Amino acid sequence: MDTAFIDALKRCDIESIKKIPKGDLHNHAPRGGNVRFIEKWAGVQIPRLNQKFLDLGDMQRWYEKNIRCHCQGIDGYEVRIKGAFQQAKDDGVTKLILSLGLGEEALYGSLPNFIKAISSIHKETAPEIEFIPELAFDRGSNVNSILNLCHEYFSMNFYKSIDICGNEFAQSIANFKPLYRLAKSYGIRLRAHVGEFGDADSVREAVEVLELDEVQHGISAANCKGIIRWLSDNNITLNICPASNIILSRTDDYKTHPIRTLFDGGVKVTINTDDMLIFDVSISQMFLDFYKANIFTVDELNDIRKNGLT
Repeated sequence: MDTAFIDALKRCDIESIKKIPKGDLHNHAPRGGNVRFIEKWAGVQIPRLNQKFLDLGDMQRWYEKNIRCHCQGIDGYEVRIKGAFQQAKDDGVTKLILSLGLGEEALYGSLPNFIKAISSIHKETAPEIEFIPELAFDRGSNVNSILNLCHEYFSMNFYKSIDICGNEFAQSIANFKPLYRLAKSYGIRLRAHVGEFGDADSVREAVEVLELDEVQHGISAANCKGIIRWLSDNNITLNICPASNIILSRTDDYKTHPIRTLFDGGVKVTINTDDMLIFDVSISQMFLDFYKANIFTVDELNDIRKNGLT
């Protein structure tokens, strides 16, 4: 596959790139699909994104106005989940971590019903994909109120990973330490959104306090050579979403994106979609964009691709 991927990049052959195995390790499931998939299901034309967002709130307002309004209720939720699996399948993704928010199970009346529904969609849409369900918590959550609930969630042996997302400044990352200790006791992989909007120090703090295995985004670490070296020495993976970072105004373009600095510093990085339904840029397209912009060589991009599969 190495040669096939490298040759496809050199030819700028996006269709061939799509056929090569890759991972998507940072994907928010209800927003992980393809806008054309939703259009076909809903029988509507959805406006294409033609702007950069100022922040997460700006992005969410656009999403609610232009996409989520067409996907209400259980049917609307399930078509978005199905769309995430279909998009991954179409893009050659063979390892997929889908982030499912705490509370999304309320549509189904119980956690077992929710698990059954998600598992069925996976089996029906893309059974060949290694699917890793992730339980996501909002950064503004009251940890004490959800801690006992999480015993039930973790004991179901469905969720294999956890994450914190949302406003990085909502509260101290340290407040989530009891939750992460509980998850660790169940053998669950520990991840968190940090360093997307916060500074480099916040990345190291989150890894140390929560004992993270991986960081979602973490791009601000590029601003500190010491933290880059520390991440490399401790083998911490950063699951980076370049198109998301550009559209959310965290960097101007591919040429200025900090992933190159992190890679050169020895940090293990992966390329992921984040919210494909909004940004509409696939993993294959991002690999090609980095190559065409002369940011990475084909061999370097192949190494990054393989990082997403390990």
